[in-house]
Amino acid sequence: MNDGVTSEVGRLRTVLLHRPGDELKRLTPRNNVELLFDGIPWLERAQEEHDAFAEALRTRGVEVLYVLDLLTAALDSGVARQELLADIVAPQQVGPALAPALADYLLSLSSPQLAEVLTAGLSYEEVAGASPQRALRSGVVARLAAPRSFVIPPLPNLLFTRDSSLWIDRHVAVTSPNMSARAREASLTRAIYRHSPRFAGTPLLYGDNAAERPEAFLEGGDVLLLAPGVVAIGVGERTTPAGAETLAERALAAGVAHTVLVVPVEQRRATMHLDTVCTMVDVDAVVMYPPIANTLIAYAVTADVVQGPEPFLPAAAKAMGIDRLRVIETGLDPVTAEREQWDDGNNTLALAPRLVVAYERNVETNARLEDAGIEVVRIAGSELGSGRGGPRCMSCPVARDASRPAAP
Repeated sequence: MNDGVTSEVGRLRTVLLHRPGDELKRLTPRNNVELLFDGIPWLERAQEEHDAFAEALRTRGVEVLYVLDLLTAALDSGVARQELLADIVAPQQVGPALAPALADYLLSLSSPQLAEVLTAGLSYEEVAGASPQRALRSGVVARLAAPRSFVIPPLPNLLFTRDSSLWIDRHVAVTSPNMSARAREASLTRAIYRHSPRFAGTPLLYGDNAAERPEAFLEGGDVLLLAPGVVAIGVGERTTPAGAETLAERALAAGVAHTVLVVPVEQRRATMHLDTVCTMVDVDAVVMYPPIANTLIAYAVTADVVQGPEPFLPAAAKAMGIDRLRVIETGLDPVTAEREQWDDGNNTLALAPRLVVAYERNVETNARLEDAGIEVVRIAGSELGSGRGGPRCMSCPVARDASRPAAP
């Protein structure tokens, strides 16, 4: 396969998505904050919105891959099953009485059934009703479990496939999510890249041996491929300095980057990742939240030295080999800009230079993009956005054409 990604804006050929499923039905007012959602999405409408998003991509020639399909294919491997179950049925988590019986039950499931459980979760009540085995209903852990609690927690944030893996050239980084609600996403993603026939043999830059040696926290929403060989990594709520430095070191050593810009981002919910404040819309243009645009700084990491800090925009332009990086702001009115920042106005997905997907609700930002010559494919996101993520967050590009440099 011609998989590989060297920029944010080269024509998109293949993308990895996760169609929201029953994991969203697990969200309640009791647990939505813990599971990182600001509301309780309506599943059927979220699926309609996501299907429209996927169709908009297909209409423009993009191959759409789904996490659940790839995970199901990976689970046909006995090795993948054992690796994935090793974490969730460990005696130190579910207790020595439940662990072996739960493992036997899960191993008895078909690949599609097991993929569904691993993503949508499993409650203790469901475990008790799933089998006549007394062991599945006994033991201290099962008896003390709160009503409607989970022996396998659901993964509603799996919708945001950008965060759990990312491609740099022909290498993949399986990330290390910072929040406990998302930690298990990495093991599913790792199984996909190791064991699904679609990705067999893909070299991993990050997360390959995470089960034996945990990686520093790193999430894909903090990584922007500004140009071939130029990577920006945000450091803030989700990605630690150690995670950024580790990925930078490995990308440089693998020859897939010559400059890595490490960019501190304020640690707030509305700016959880670098791509919540800045995304690329052309080979020399970004859309940015105005209060952030002129405050970001960067440390430039190369094979020989760490330089900086200096303002992010000039540092990025210098590393990219262009005179300047154009900035399209998300509205000049402070209230509008703040609203559209919260609604992921900056979180666009480029399908090609000057062609992006954005939420339709960000009216002002979309108008400013079009005034700047950027075509906007508008999608609905009233339900999808309740987890604080836009089109870029919901997509992991697997293959893009090489992008051309900006015209002089």
